[in-house]
Amino acid sequence: MKVQIMGSGYAVPERILTNSDLEGMVDTSDEWIVSRTGIRERRIADEDVAASDLAWQAAQAALTRAGIDGRDLDLILVATVTSDMLFPSTACILQHKLGADRAAAFDLSAGCTGFLYGMVTAERFLASDQYRYVLVVGVETPSKIIDYTDRNTCVLFGDGAGAMVLGRGEGPNGIISSCLGADGAGVSLLWMPAGGSRLPASIETVNNRQHYLKMTGNEIFKFAVKAIPEYSLRVLEQAGVSMEEVDHIVLHQANLRILRAAARRMRVPWSKMVVNIDRYGNMSAASIPVAVAEAVDKNEIRAGELVLMVGFGAGLTMGATLVRWGR
Repeated sequence: MKVQIMGSGYAVPERILTNSDLEGMVDTSDEWIVSRTGIRERRIADEDVAASDLAWQAAQAALTRAGIDGRDLDLILVATVTSDMLFPSTACILQHKLGADRAAAFDLSAGCTGFLYGMVTAERFLASDQYRYVLVVGVETPSKIIDYTDRNTCVLFGDGAGAMVLGRGEGPNGIISSCLGADGAGVSLLWMPAGGSRLPASIETVNNRQHYLKMTGNEIFKFAVKAIPEYSLRVLEQAGVSMEEVDHIVLHQANLRILRAAARRMRVPWSKMVVNIDRYGNMSAASIPVAVAEAVDKNEIRAGELVLMVGFGAGLTMGATLVRWGR
């Protein structure tokens, strides 16, 4: 028996924020954004839409593809850094929305690598006979914590959610190998300083704009282009698979220059790369599952094909998973 992907789905807000729109909000230009990031537009949730709302839409799509409903779920894992509230977990809110009365539920916070952390966690739970179906969701609404006066960060991020239902099945398809890592020395390279127990909300933290995302972009770039090949090689060696055998490579969609640099370092043809950053921007933990689910919907990823997923993000965290797609 293997842990297989029974179904996938995604959801993005209807509102599109283009580079031209941003030109009227901050000192930037379409040419500047595209040349440095590859992003042309991103999706932005309405003020009354929270992470759990997008997660519910993506989860419903994944459940439909899997041929089950919420009552069949045994566990719900939500990877996010933009939860509806500090507590309770977005996973518990989602559990209620789905009517998944039998399911346990909790959130994971691993930045942009969060969805892969969720997949590995789900795989371990499914090793037990007590669990049959696990829903893993990556959802983010970074527009809620973006400083739209900071042109270095506000152009990068978009909102969205991706989901997969995992379960045990027979045959060759399923999760083949995974590896996760972290480097806490890089905590301050991508973070939101205030709002936790270190710096609780106060007049000072609000006035100092400490409740917005902060990022040191050049250091993240250097970290990413090193971590991607390293973790890709690890999972391929574990599986005894060569890079040439991989059909699709889905990297965290952070920056087009990072994707191109990683492809060159791994010596893989660009045709193998799944890319949607131009339309959605960086969706953090939602980035990988949205890219995969969209490619599946377009019949670009097919049953039996090898899919390599690699993430990196706040923490710093990193990880990779190799899957033979389908059930």
